Amino acid sequence: MATTYFTASSIDGFIADASHGLSWLLSRDVDVTGPMGYDAFLADRVGALVMGSTTYEWVVAHEGTAWPYSLPTWVLSSRDDLPRVDGDVRFARGDVAALHPEMTAAAGEKDLWVVGGGDLAGQYADAGLLDEVWVQWAPVALGAGAPLLPRHVELRLEDVVRNRDFACARYAVVRASTG
Repeated sequence: MATTYFTASSIDGFIADASHGLSWLLSRDVDVTGPMGYDAFLADRVGALVMGSTTYEWVVAHEGTAWPYSLPTWVLSSRDDLPRVDGDVRFARGDVAALHPEMTAAAGEKDLWVVGGGDLAGQYADAGLLDEVWVQWAPVALGAGAPLLPRHVELRLEDVVRNRDFACARYAVVRASTG
């Protein structure tokens, strides 16, 4: 069981453009059932999800109130005005370390997927709770936008494959030794 940040990024390190858009990503050729693809990751590895309010609002805007995930999902936000959907969506606020045990218990023997965004993944890294980062690198430079990880996080490359237009990489988070 791991806490995994699985996302796509431009080659210059942005997960969304300056307008929070993903058209640059959704126009690319990818095999979701292919190597390091979304479908297998979700089906084989994920037991629960956590995301920030910006990611949640993007999913709702593109999927409507029919929530696309059957797994327990936490939305971390200090806001009270987020739209509600039909599905197992739990709204929470506070320190990720305090919420993590409940989330990982809900995931069972599978991973907790940090869906987005980069600051939320960074909070997990800061708390020593982020285990892996999977990035599908798109062949585009955006120049600005929402950063992949807006803080220093040491990573070790574990696996790399090509999936059509994407260079896909899986990294282990390297934790500082305590000694």
